[in-house]
Amino acid sequence: MKTSAKARDSFKSNLGVILALIGSAIGLGNLWRFPYLVGTNGGAAFIVIYLLCIVFLCMPIMVCEFVIGRRSQANAFRAFEKLRPNSAWKHTGLLAVITCVILLSFYVVVGGWTIDYFVKSLRMVFTPQTDYEGVFNSMVSSSAENIFYTVLFLAVSAAVILGGVRKGIERTNKYLMSALAILIVFIVVYSMTLPGAKAGLNFLFKPDFSKVTFRVALNALGQGFLSLSIGCGAIMTYASYASKKDNLLKTTTVTTISDTLFALLAGMAILPAVFSAGMNPGEGAGLAFISLPYVFAGMPFGKLLSILFYFILFAAALSSAISLLETIVAFLKEESNTERHRAVLLSFAVIVVFAVLCALSFGVLSGFKIFGLTFFDFFDYISSNICLAIGALLISVFAGWKISKEDFYDEITSGGKYKIPKWLLGTLRVFVRYIAPLVVAIIIINSLIGV
Repeated sequence: MKTSAKARDSFKSNLGVILALIGSAIGLGNLWRFPYLVGTNGGAAFIVIYLLCIVFLCMPIMVCEFVIGRRSQANAFRAFEKLRPNSAWKHTGLLAVITCVILLSFYVVVGGWTIDYFVKSLRMVFTPQTDYEGVFNSMVSSSAENIFYTVLFLAVSAAVILGGVRKGIERTNKYLMSALAILIVFIVVYSMTLPGAKAGLNFLFKPDFSKVTFRVALNALGQGFLSLSIGCGAIMTYASYASKKDNLLKTTTVTTISDTLFALLAGMAILPAVFSAGMNPGEGAGLAFISLPYVFAGMPFGKLLSILFYFILFAAALSSAISLLETIVAFLKEESNTERHRAVLLSFAVIVVFAVLCALSFGVLSGFKIFGLTFFDFFDYISSNICLAIGALLISVFAGWKISKEDFYDEITSGGKYKIPKWLLGTLRVFVRYIAPLVVAIIIINSLIGV
């Protein structure tokens, strides 16, 4: 298969690159997963470990993805082939594409839930007397309702991708990120004024390191990978659309800080409200769809807050979903030399099959298990705990050992355009070659043996 000779899409500006990368990073991992992981892993101590993992492990690997993507100016599969011709490394790119398919298959189901709950909030069906656990269980077990919103969410994602890099991805992220920033700050301010909110802030920012275990540390690192979309080729794909003139380190740093700040804001928006309502912050994955509707229903202006929150949840889910979908579309478009709309339709057709299986995992297919897991849980486990970690490991090894030091530094400095201290480049190189692969290997082993 040959790459199309047509000029590749590209972002219009560096701001477009940054907003797209931030959009890829800011997703359900921040608003849905991060708050409940903080709640179930000891609060502030988890956050401290998470921040350390972000700075010393996730950022270096993110730089690696950016180097590979921008230097190759190709999709995730072709990138490894261009930089290391006629080698088995191209299969790393293929793994990234497959990981995106697996991730999207269950991710769009949760994305569908955000639309469903946004609609329910608009209809104002939530009251203090509502059986929220019953509402959630009824939604996910209803084959028709769950499939409808799953397909709708995937269709919206595909519609954005059809617009291309500039008119679709860049323009959509420009509006989504602006709306997310304004609305999350509004909810944080409101949440912090609630009675008893201080207890939630103490839980977030006063660490008790006696609660730190090896499992907590692994959860923190795993959350970092998932939150920043590391290991699935999304960053690599977006980087391939970036200009050679862009400051690579600045772009990755701004993206990482923005994503981390948003995760902390999500915690500040949700956990003070949970404490104010006298609820347990360790409710787990049901926090956003079972606990929070109850919390909103009992608040002044809670109905408005519920509408805003589920719109934010939908917008965050969408911005990440389009980055995963674009990775698949870019692969199909360039490797089969086809038009974008055909690649989008083919991607949609493949993903919708697996997504429907995941959606039905809570209903008619709940009894069908793969290694004891439903389709939804299996796809979640394989992608989040194994594929992303393996992808991150291979990417760091490739960048650290298969790309020469001279080429690595040349790409980071944009051909010498940006003066970066030698000690910083050297330190980054050490982390990429030795520390990151070692730690990620430990995560993979832990995931496989289930320690």
